[in-house]
Amino acid sequence: MSLKVLLTFDLEEFDVPEEYGTKLEFDKQIEVTTLGLTRLIDLLDRHQVACTFFTTATFAQQKPELIKTIAEKHEIASHGFYHSSFHTADLKTSREVLEKIIDKPITGFRMARLAPVDDLEVEKAGYKYNSSMNPTYVPGRYNNLDKPRTAFYSGSVLNVPTSVTPSLRVPLFWLSFKNFPLWYFKSIMMKTLKRDKVVSLYFHPWEFTDVSNFGLPKYISKYSGEKMLQRLEETIMDLKPNSKFITMNEYVTKFKNK
Repeated sequence: MSLKVLLTFDLEEFDVPEEYGTKLEFDKQIEVTTLGLTRLIDLLDRHQVACTFFTTATFAQQKPELIKTIAEKHEIASHGFYHSSFHTADLKTSREVLEKIIDKPITGFRMARLAPVDDLEVEKAGYKYNSSMNPTYVPGRYNNLDKPRTAFYSGSVLNVPTSVTPSLRVPLFWLSFKNFPLWYFKSIMMKTLKRDKVVSLYFHPWEFTDVSNFGLPKYISKYSGEKMLQRLEETIMDLKPNSKFITMNEYVTKFKNK
């Protein structure tokens, strides 16, 4: 089975409402994420698929036992120290905090909101791969249309971009999953998978909680909670017969040994 699925989740404080003017207490941010996370883990266990959780050190410090449990079946990677701010020193300190919690090496990093990050600093902080780039154009966020669409080395660090379609670079990420008809998303995802032999998808655990009452735009809050779980489950079931779900670290190791 040569087709690979990199199913990834950005595990963070639910601070999205603050981007849209709604103040949310820290404990509530953790509560919303945790509720979605526990529902998500049940789904992943039911279908026995391995994935990667890019986790902020802040969330992990709040829920260390839960992170340890996840690490038994899935990969834990770094999503920085805080989701709402970043300093270069956070690259190393977040890795160290996570390694202490799970007692395993942390090899991967993803920047919050897929913001730019210096690969040299990622390498210096002790990571093997960086999955912080969406090779497309998202207004107000980033323009990476001139970047490689598939995995490439930058020094000793392997960059593993989020998947986009081969021709128009339509992003295969959480917002398109929510806002495209599911049949269409699955169609372009399958075409990309067949072309590239791998597809990298990413979501957030808080999406699996009902977030319709937090003042978020409809394009973010739609299909949250149970509806989002159903959509993801249907997608997993479509992918399983002809592809294998693997962690980012497993993919990076295989890529290196090609």
